[in-house]
Amino acid sequence: MDAVVFDWDGTLVDTLPAITKANAEVLGSYGVRYDDAAYRAAYSPDWRGMYRRLGVPAAEIEAAGGRWLEAYRALMGEARAFPGVADALAALRRAGYVMGLVTAGDRRVVEHQLDSTGLGELLPVRVCGDDMPFAKPHPAPLLRALGELGLIARPERAIYVGDAPDDMRMARSVGARGIGIESILGERGDLAAAGASEVAASVTAWVAAFLGTAAGR
Repeated sequence: MDAVVFDWDGTLVDTLPAITKANAEVLGSYGVRYDDAAYRAAYSPDWRGMYRRLGVPAAEIEAAGGRWLEAYRALMGEARAFPGVADALAALRRAGYVMGLVTAGDRRVVEHQLDSTGLGELLPVRVCGDDMPFAKPHPAPLLRALGELGLIARPERAIYVGDAPDDMRMARSVGARGIGIESILGERGDLAAAGASEVAASVTAWVAAFLGTAAGR
């Protein structure tokens, strides 16, 4: 493998509690009761499609997106990377892997969080949700990142690490290896069914195992 590309929210940074609480607030404003199971079943990086599936009126979708961003910013504060993530990514860089980011998050939000967490220098290639008109599991975002990483003709040499089934579907659609990270968006069985080659409890745990296996070869 030559490159490792990561999802952001719920994979590298502990933002899902604020994301889900903001979604619950928005749904409640439209009379839709928030439920963990229903949210997980409807979840998609394509937030417009997700809101339609959850019952937000079609005419209110764009307004709902604006409400969500305001609620999220108020709830989130400064993002924090999960324990050990910075060291894990630094270890991958020392081992010679190039890295990137493909996220559904808004670039202004993600760039600020990259700076505040100190992870920016480790993830020089970034494709955010508002960079192009396609959302995961569409292959275009990951293909764009692979192009910038010099692997557009060799996707099998890349790994994509994410915490949602659509992350795994995107990786599979381009021929990359998908690594699932368990979260409220994707349980082990869901991630495996969506095409994950492996499922780990955290990025830190996966990197330790991955580099340990590579060193033993």
